[in-house]
Amino acid sequence: MVDCRERFVTSRSGARLYTADWGDPLDPRVPVLGLPGYARTTKDFVHVAERIAPRRLVSLDYRGRGRSEYADDPAAYAPPAMADDIRAVMVALGLHRVVAIGTSFGGLMAMALAAMAPTCLEAVVLNDIGPDIPDSGGDFLIEVMGRERRPASWADAAAEMRRILPDLSFTTEEEWVAFARTTYREEPDGSLRQDWDPAIVKPLAGAEAKDTDLWALFAALTAVPVLLVRGGRSIVLSAETAAEMQRRHRAMEVVVLPEIGHAPTLEEPAAREALERFLGRY
Repeated sequence: MVDCRERFVTSRSGARLYTADWGDPLDPRVPVLGLPGYARTTKDFVHVAERIAPRRLVSLDYRGRGRSEYADDPAAYAPPAMADDIRAVMVALGLHRVVAIGTSFGGLMAMALAAMAPTCLEAVVLNDIGPDIPDSGGDFLIEVMGRERRPASWADAAAEMRRILPDLSFTTEEEWVAFARTTYREEPDGSLRQDWDPAIVKPLAGAEAKDTDLWALFAALTAVPVLLVRGGRSIVLSAETAAEMQRRHRAMEVVVLPEIGHAPTLEEPAAREALERFLGRY
């Protein structure tokens, strides 16, 4: 297992953010920045870090997730604050130019980075996300993330994940339990709970969030090499949206995982092969 340097970075607003930093800081290749999904954490990038070592990979727990500080006011979870946090982490850890891998919401943050600081991106991997999210998929995920979850055991946690997200690529009970361990955390008294603050969904319900023109953000990526990974059964990224993205970004590469839903783990063989090939160029 590759060594991980764990650090806490203070954002401009004073939030304490957990970061995981794998690989060799002196490796000559462009470092990778792992941007998790909306309620996900750095744990989702452990397997990528192990595969690309000794190349450097840095990820963070957004505020209100994992080991980062929770906010008293849910307004602090608004996406612009998350983008500012990412920039604070990049500055603190000396990440001047990166290849960003963004899963779901993390991909939207990569688009935001392209608009805010275009010179910081060497290339981008968008994992099952695009500028047009169906209301049904978005509403489902908000409902899932906005509920307090306290399974009685790790087996129950795995069963709950299998019920909520049946189209993930896991095939064994061990894999589902391992996924549950990246989704829930064990409290000092031994009980389990979700590893995020359910209040993170509150900014997503406002009119401002729904009225944001994500295609304008995607336009900022047209000068950046992009690999798009799409789950064929995704409730978040439709085939039509992926086709329109490719029409607007002619050089964008697309890999479709036919039997996989939202979101691919990037451990699927076709995703691993595409990611290795894409990262090998930078």
